[in-house]
Amino acid sequence: MKKAIVFPAKYVQGEGVLADIGDIIQSFGLGKPMLIWGNHARAVTNEIVLSALDTRSLDHSEWVFVGECTENESRNIEDSVIENRCDIIIGLGGGKCLDISKAVAAHLGLRIVVCPTICASDAPTSACTVWYDENGACTGFDLWPSNPDVILVDTGITIHSPKRMLMAGIGDAMATYFEAEASNRSHAITCSGGAPTMSVMALAELCYKTLIKDTDAALSAVEAGVVTPAYERLIEACILLSGIGWESGGLATAHTLGNNLSTFSETHSAMHGEKVTFGLVTQLMLDQDMPMDEVNQVMDFMVEHRLPVTLEALKMGDVTDERLMDFCEANTQPGSFTNNHSFPVGAKDLFNAMKAADVYGKKRIAAHKKVS
Repeated sequence: MKKAIVFPAKYVQGEGVLADIGDIIQSFGLGKPMLIWGNHARAVTNEIVLSALDTRSLDHSEWVFVGECTENESRNIEDSVIENRCDIIIGLGGGKCLDISKAVAAHLGLRIVVCPTICASDAPTSACTVWYDENGACTGFDLWPSNPDVILVDTGITIHSPKRMLMAGIGDAMATYFEAEASNRSHAITCSGGAPTMSVMALAELCYKTLIKDTDAALSAVEAGVVTPAYERLIEACILLSGIGWESGGLATAHTLGNNLSTFSETHSAMHGEKVTFGLVTQLMLDQDMPMDEVNQVMDFMVEHRLPVTLEALKMGDVTDERLMDFCEANTQPGSFTNNHSFPVGAKDLFNAMKAADVYGKKRIAAHKKVS
């Protein structure tokens, strides 16, 4: 059996590490980066990045990314990179900005440094770009030949991002271990090109255990606006461990919903990790091998931290059964991540699991309210 695991070439995390960006560019023997960032990322990193570039006498160009990660936007950025004769891509921001940065670098054969300024998903470490249309609906994804050259995570910046974004990242990361377990049982071929290895399963489990152990203390650090060891561990789990875990460990029902619930206009205000959270609840209802004490531990963690465990929380409370069944039909076809389970998942199975997840989520919320 072929097994495989992939990694970014280098991962650097810590308070203040973004100031090293000039040294990193020079270490590659390159001299003119294209900075791809959104308005918020630009506002919080502009002074640090430009100072680091000036110190090393490095010229630069920039592209302010707004809107969606579309293939048309990628082509526009590529044209600007060529026109300005840039020789390295620096992506700074959230998941969609980083994904489009990876696409630009891959299309042009350039090195890339990825600098997440929030921790809302595990997108930074992967060799993947998830594509959307102009309306925010997922249209597919591409896997590039290699992972980013450098992941640079400045926790002094991410600590100040909104708590909701961090919680979305935690929700995304919570699914990693359970999807990897499902893929491992079925020997599914993952985005790495092979079945999961022992090492990726260990990393996925460490990710889950770190979330359970460190989330409360890390959230206290966020409220205080200070970087602590617990916060550092949590960020490493959400970005590095979860990123390697999903790419080489595999995906299943949780990310089928996490990616494709975007086809419902009702969910467009929900973040990716929030949709993955409900996808995980659905997967837990679908998998007959999951012990209920473990199901309840995961459910109660998500309820305690106000992650969405019901359709209503995703503003889908009024979605008809007919629309849900159409969705389930579309997402249990060949090629769907639902096929990565060790048991067959038909449209009716997925529909039943989504409905059961909604009811069970409501029950756990009610139980939590009684206790608190």
